[in-house]
Amino acid sequence: MIIDCHGHYTTAPKELEAYRQKQIADLKDPSHVAVKGTLSISDDQIRESIDKAQLKLQRERGTDVTIFSPRAAGMGHHIGNATTSLHWSLVCNDLIHRVCSLYPQNFVGVCQLPQTPGVPPTNCIAELERCVKEYGFIGCNLNPDPSGGYWKDPPLTDKWWYPFYEKLVELDVPAMIHVSMSCNPNFHTTGGHYINGDTAAFMQLITADLFKDFPSLKFVIPHGGGAVPYHWGRYRGIAQDLKKPLLKDHLLNNVFFDTCVYHQPGIDLLFKVIPIDNILFASEMVGAVRGIDPETGNYYDDTKRYVEALRLSDEDRRKVFEGNARRVYSRLKTKLPASR
Repeated sequence: MIIDCHGHYTTAPKELEAYRQKQIADLKDPSHVAVKGTLSISDDQIRESIDKAQLKLQRERGTDVTIFSPRAAGMGHHIGNATTSLHWSLVCNDLIHRVCSLYPQNFVGVCQLPQTPGVPPTNCIAELERCVKEYGFIGCNLNPDPSGGYWKDPPLTDKWWYPFYEKLVELDVPAMIHVSMSCNPNFHTTGGHYINGDTAAFMQLITADLFKDFPSLKFVIPHGGGAVPYHWGRYRGIAQDLKKPLLKDHLLNNVFFDTCVYHQPGIDLLFKVIPIDNILFASEMVGAVRGIDPETGNYYDDTKRYVEALRLSDEDRRKVFEGNARRVYSRLKTKLPASR
């Protein structure tokens, strides 16, 4: 079995975006009372949006299951207030649940959190619990910068986040550290802000001792870890200067990386630097990079090709394609048949 740990519902029916635009427009009316409202999307519309995109690519590329969440750039935590974010998260997570219910063999849910700049992450606990306990979701996307490129909240290692981490540990679900849209013109959303977020989060973790307080907390850093593998020597050296343990002991029992790296040399480097046990297969297909690479004739985000070109041992291949995801996302055992 091949488990893709990083997929977003980027092809949702147009009614979802219409709901969002109305929500944003209503913010301009000071007399408007915020209500969740309703979203009218039929099962047939969902099927059409999935069958011709994510499901089609699963079949063509030979993957089996995608860990699926709302569109990351669409989370837009900087928009409106905590009520805005909650209503938007409820709608998006409900839609992911419907996808997973229609395609239980192909998609497993991960939730968007109702984060808002300056609002404590405790505000997200109820929605996390709802999605895990009622919908059977197996994780969440955690935004280290709800401000959208201005980094106004405390770092991930601050006690500001601790009550939320306690709930992650209690539920035994990991968090993928994933920023949303950039509203800072200096940072392109997918080419700059995403990679900045991955890299900044890892550096924050180096400087503190978060996993002494939460030894079973699990984070997935997407997009191959941003700049982390390329500058591994720098991070090892900084940790050494800070009198921290070796990175393998300091972070790698708790931090994992995915394979959303869109060329062969990048994948080669990722696997040379990061231990096999810390790499989860992912593609983020129908995501940030949708075109065909003219140098190879294949889609940039067909990451399975890159991993297969490494000629891994059978054991290592099973770890990357399936075993590591099962270990990190432990609730997968209730969703998928046992590995054979």
